[in-house]
Amino acid sequence: MSVFNQSRRRVIQFIMLGTVLVIVARLFFLQVVETKYSKLADANAHLRKVIYPSRGIVYDRHGRPVMRNEALYDLMVTPINVKNIDTAYMCEVLNIDMKEFNRRIQVARNREGPRRPSVFSSLLSPDMYGKLQESMYLFQPGFELVQRPVRSYPYGVGANFLGYISEVSPGMLNDTSGKYSAYQQGDYIGMTGLERTYEDILMGQRGIQYLVKDNLNRPQGALEGGIFDTAAIAGKNLRLALDIELQVLGENLMKGKIGSIVAIDPKTGGILTMVSGPSFDPNLLSGSNKARNLGILLTDTVKPMFNRPIQAYYPPGSTMKPITGLIALDEGVITPSFGFNCRGGYGLCGRFSRCLHSNPGHAANMRAALANSCNSYFMHLYRLSVDAPKWGGVKKGQAKFVEYLNAMGFGRQTGIDIPSESRGVVPDTARMNRVYNNVWNSCSEMYVGMGQGQLGLTPLQMANAMCIIANRGSYYIPHFVESVDNDNSKILDKYKKKQTVAHISTESFNSVILGMEDVVKQGTARGAQIEGIDVCGKTGTAENKARINGKVVQLKDHSLFVCFAPKDDPKIALCVVVENSGFSTTYAVPIAALLLEKYLTDSISVKRKPILQKMLDANTFSPEIKHKSKLDSLNSVSYAGAEGAVIMRKILGH
Repeated sequence: MSVFNQSRRRVIQFIMLGTVLVIVARLFFLQVVETKYSKLADANAHLRKVIYPSRGIVYDRHGRPVMRNEALYDLMVTPINVKNIDTAYMCEVLNIDMKEFNRRIQVARNREGPRRPSVFSSLLSPDMYGKLQESMYLFQPGFELVQRPVRSYPYGVGANFLGYISEVSPGMLNDTSGKYSAYQQGDYIGMTGLERTYEDILMGQRGIQYLVKDNLNRPQGALEGGIFDTAAIAGKNLRLALDIELQVLGENLMKGKIGSIVAIDPKTGGILTMVSGPSFDPNLLSGSNKARNLGILLTDTVKPMFNRPIQAYYPPGSTMKPITGLIALDEGVITPSFGFNCRGGYGLCGRFSRCLHSNPGHAANMRAALANSCNSYFMHLYRLSVDAPKWGGVKKGQAKFVEYLNAMGFGRQTGIDIPSESRGVVPDTARMNRVYNNVWNSCSEMYVGMGQGQLGLTPLQMANAMCIIANRGSYYIPHFVESVDNDNSKILDKYKKKQTVAHISTESFNSVILGMEDVVKQGTARGAQIEGIDVCGKTGTAENKARINGKVVQLKDHSLFVCFAPKDDPKIALCVVVENSGFSTTYAVPIAALLLEKYLTDSISVKRKPILQKMLDANTFSPEIKHKSKLDSLNSVSYAGAEGAVIMRKILGH
């Protein structure tokens, strides 16, 4: 054999020898030196205890916590260890019988197996916890109390957008998509609202504690001084654009009423307040009575779980007229000085549709038509827009009109950071063809120009449109969360980017804004005037029809008002909808005026206090709804929203 081959063989031998030595050394370390794995494997001597993290706290724009954590306890059971305990006393404390006790033990066996802890009774009331804590020696080693951070809501408001959390269901854990792979039985997850959208940020990371057990299976302390434990990591905190005082006032104003309030900061897109009326105290969905309360809320006649600001859509009524005017101006089919001889109604489509106004000059130009809310003027503007010769036919003109609506945020989701947002309804050509069997013209849906017909907008969409007008053609995607503590991700970047409605001119916006200013100064919304502040707005009274027993029935109209202020330095854009309440001046305008004044001046003037009290006392529920709804009695049992009551006493001057 050559010397070269001998050298190569030696190298290979050394490599193999080195590999064997490394493996032997590692095995020696793991089996003799390192004790971690042998200790953790000894399940008969050690107890593995999950430490649940605190979820992130949610603050309003001024740093006040609107959703925080409190400690409750779960009673956990390890079925195989349940021997010779005082079951009779446990049943007495938990208000259950032996049949229910045995059922829960069997559920725990089936869920986690006999050797692993499982929830026996969740989120114990303070009274139950106190009795059990004093007597835990009677129930060991099979049972233990585990601390569980739960949500509390000190102001008792914001239920529909804050959302609630619930235990991860077996269906989620069995999901094969991997969506819930980070969860295990006993974990809680955001189900609705901000809790759901920002779950990954709020949830935190659970910890593990290993305890030594004695020969009677009783915990004796940390294993090896806690060197194997992992600490729970709290979730990150959210900072909202929300003004909690405005939210408290809004929810109180909507008590006894069905509808919505949405207020947005036009300069940022931040949601200042979002009220779904009637609402409920979110503390009802936290604690041991959550399941019972949730069942009542889901079946109540006034649908308090239905988030009307983003899920309900309404004919906007006359609040649509500024948009119709913008489109006609930008298309060039009219100028701001364009007038129309109304004569008390519109009769250019073979049928006479009456106006509410017939005073001379009420539709002499755009400003006058907006101030007087002339139906005929805006129906005619709609027809001029879709019939414009440059589009080459009504179908192309209708498509162009809907393109403008989409640019204003109608017929699509705004992208707000809470789930289940509705798109609303717009009269696109597909809908028109379906409704009119492909045979239609500009007269078929002339009512769209005045906010009726094949048109349905959410209150959020209407408030966002006010932001666009207030900013003269730009806006930010509406959102609640302005920042996340100690977070460097890009999750909020899309809310910081200015959106532009590029093809509508500033001149067109200015013409409409002047008309909206006149609406408040001398038109249909004079009740919204605030001393020293120029308010721009538009009232709306929307027809309300429903199909009952196969027949279309005319119900009491919806009351609407949209606005922004101040005119040249907008700080708030607002939409108020009160269902089945008649003219806008009855409820929508005074409610909006109170909210505007509170936000812009941080107070309610003495002259408005009687209006405030009147709105707080008003109830638009029908006698049947009042009789069937359990919401008032349910809210009255909640106890944790005391800080909201403090705010209302301050506003009322008590």
